[in-house]
Amino acid sequence: MRPTVVSGPWPRLQRAWDIRAACNFIGGGTGTGLILLALAAALGGADWLPALLLGLLFVGFGLTMVLFEIGRPWRALNVFLHPQTSWMTREGVLALPLFGAGVAAAAAEWLGWHGAALAGLSVAAVSAAGFLYCQARILRAARGIPSWREPALTPYILVSGLTEGAGLLAVVHAGAPWASVVLLALLLVRAGVWHHYRETLARRGAPAATLEVLGRLTPRLLAVGHAAPAGLLVAALTLQWPPLAVAAGLVAAGCGWRAKLVLITRAAQTQGFAIPRTPIRGRGTSRTAAKPGWSSQ
Repeated sequence: MRPTVVSGPWPRLQRAWDIRAACNFIGGGTGTGLILLALAAALGGADWLPALLLGLLFVGFGLTMVLFEIGRPWRALNVFLHPQTSWMTREGVLALPLFGAGVAAAAAEWLGWHGAALAGLSVAAVSAAGFLYCQARILRAARGIPSWREPALTPYILVSGLTEGAGLLAVVHAGAPWASVVLLALLLVRAGVWHHYRETLARRGAPAATLEVLGRLTPRLLAVGHAAPAGLLVAALTLQWPPLAVAAGLVAAGCGWRAKLVLITRAAQTQGFAIPRTPIRGRGTSRTAAKPGWSSQ
């Protein structure tokens, strides 16, 4: 069913970014989270190469979706032209050392050059951290979308990327206890920063349609995307049954992807128009300000 087109001064759902843009945030967040956790695994003496390769695959998937969204792939080269002002440009620039160092680290590990591999992995992880931060700032820079420009969204994007990566890390390592503990801790943090984002946005005021969408999402996100996998992880650690941790990782990652899809494609109403002082015809005084379609006037 086609969405209703809203006219007048009320906030409208943005149409510039669709599911392809959401996939960039999904792939970039999950991939960079995996690469950062791959470095942590390497420093802890665990196998890190599968997480690195899967992380590079996810980041590449996200960037490919950007090419499809642009429509003309050669226009994507324009993204490198404004590093002084554009977080999207900075994201694209950081992708170069991320992939270069990541591929070099994988090759060095395959050849048995473990020191060089760790050095390459470290460079890739630093680039991944910057890449993930750029993604969070891309949304914050969208001043016309109240749900995106809210500063409280930035920590959620950062933590969610790590949590999605940790979810797939639990799958890659077949529910290893250390991976389960990492995922459990990140789930608790992600639930907290989501609650903070949702409450802060409602307190500061936002389009009513945005808060309605987020209000419907929040109970399911916290129950299915956080409480359920947390329970599975506790059971996996208690019973020492790795398949439960693998299932928890898939659910935690999938619900993080779902939240990003909703944020980009459904909870993305524009600012709309505000009237600082409502005029009155004839004699008298003007009335107070008005923000049509907002939860707070």
